[in-house]
Amino acid sequence: MFGTTSLSSSFKNSTLTYDTLRFADAPDFPETAEPVWILGKKYSALTGGTGPTSDTGWGCMLRCGQMIFAQAIICRHMGREWRWDKQKPQEKYLNILAAFLDKKDSYYSIHQIAQMGVGEGKYIGQWYGPNTVAQVLRKLAAFDVWSSMVVHIAMDNTVVTEEIRRLCRRGSCDPGPLCNGHAAASDSDMLWKPLVLLIPLRLGLSEINEAYIETLKHCFMLPQSLGVIGGRPNSAHYFIGYVGDELIYLDPHTTQPAVESSDSGHLPDDSFHCQHPPCRMHVSEIDPSIAVGFFCSSEQDFDNWCQHIRKISLTGGALPMFEVVDQLPLHLYNPDVLNLTPDSSDADRLDRFFDSEDEEFEILSF
Repeated sequence: MFGTTSLSSSFKNSTLTYDTLRFADAPDFPETAEPVWILGKKYSALTGGTGPTSDTGWGCMLRCGQMIFAQAIICRHMGREWRWDKQKPQEKYLNILAAFLDKKDSYYSIHQIAQMGVGEGKYIGQWYGPNTVAQVLRKLAAFDVWSSMVVHIAMDNTVVTEEIRRLCRRGSCDPGPLCNGHAAASDSDMLWKPLVLLIPLRLGLSEINEAYIETLKHCFMLPQSLGVIGGRPNSAHYFIGYVGDELIYLDPHTTQPAVESSDSGHLPDDSFHCQHPPCRMHVSEIDPSIAVGFFCSSEQDFDNWCQHIRKISLTGGALPMFEVVDQLPLHLYNPDVLNLTPDSSDADRLDRFFDSEDEEFEILSF
């Protein structure tokens, strides 16, 4: 489990921030090819300067996304019972760590998350919501062949098991008579891929609806739980559990130097782990915009999760935060879906619900 906000390794020696150099956003600043000189350094008015030197002030949700995804990958490769041993780092652990370093070529680096967000309309330095970071991580995971996980974002407050089973059973190729010019996929190719399930939700308007609190607590009790990313307005946290009416969370709001490996290959990893006890927040203080995460290592694990969720929905006094259905409900059905590949079966809904600055979630009510 990781928790850190670090300076990007490419710019850690600079102290100017991205916002102070973004001349193109200043309404009265001329768009000129002439160089801009400030305190002995040359900048460009067209490119916005050297870029961000730190993720302070805008990177907290990106870091929370890294934390929940790091937990998923640890479950994938190390098992849920794995615990950090500083004296005996395992090779798989070091591989996981490398995927989150502040380097452009790391799969889940802040560079990759921020740059992937640009393609979705979020400029670098803009604050993400839980839905945005979930969508970006889904796209980045496609490049992580080693982990080979299915990342599914359940939109419309609905988990469609048919969609998930189709994605997780596909194996390395699409169903059909041919797969990349070879014979039809064998049973071994159709094994279940581990599932990371992220469910963006809005549980109220300006504050969480109390009717969802017990259901939210139950989510932390499930053996498949990855926790929740959310927080207070414009201040993200990674919630990992609860005690009484308080949520237990990790706080990324501590800026630290970027981690660099030594010449001998040693990687100082202390800052990727908690240096002090987790924080607590009363559940009523949480912002209603959240994303709930789960990891299912097998189809049996997913079936078990479905059973747990359906039992929770029957618990008296607890209002379900989302529903689990076998097939896409008719009111969410889009005929164009028939022409899409399984990986894109919810593409239309993703486009409609990809959050803007004011988080375009469907408001749950009763």
